[in-house]
Amino acid sequence: MFRNFFIGFVRIHILYHASKGPVYGLWLIEELARHGYRLSPGTLYPILSKLERRGLLKSTRKVVNGKVRKYYTATKKGDKALKEIKQKIRELVREVIEEEQG
Repeated sequence: MFRNFFIGFVRIHILYHASKGPVYGLWLIEELARHGYRLSPGTLYPILSKLERRGLLKSTRKVVNGKVRKYYTATKKGDKALKEIKQKIRELVREVIEEEQG
C-alpha cells in the first residue's frame, strides 16, 4: 500500500525537477535517494515513460561521453499539472500537518 503513495511522491519530485530544467535518469535516481527513495532504473524509467506518454514530460537525446543520454523536461501540460499539484499539497499540509500543531 505504501508503495503506491511513494510512487506518487516520486512522480511529483520528477515533475518538479523537470520543470526547473532538463533531468536524466541517473541524476534523478541520485536526487531521489537524497529524499529517501531507493529506485532502480527498472522502476524509474517506466515512470518517466508514462509521464512522457501522458504529455507531462518531453525527452531529448544528447551524446555525453560517447553514450546517448535521454533528458526530460516538463511540458506546458506538465507545468500546469505541477501548479495544480502544489495547490493540493498546500491544502493537504494545512489539513494534516498544521492541524496537529494547533
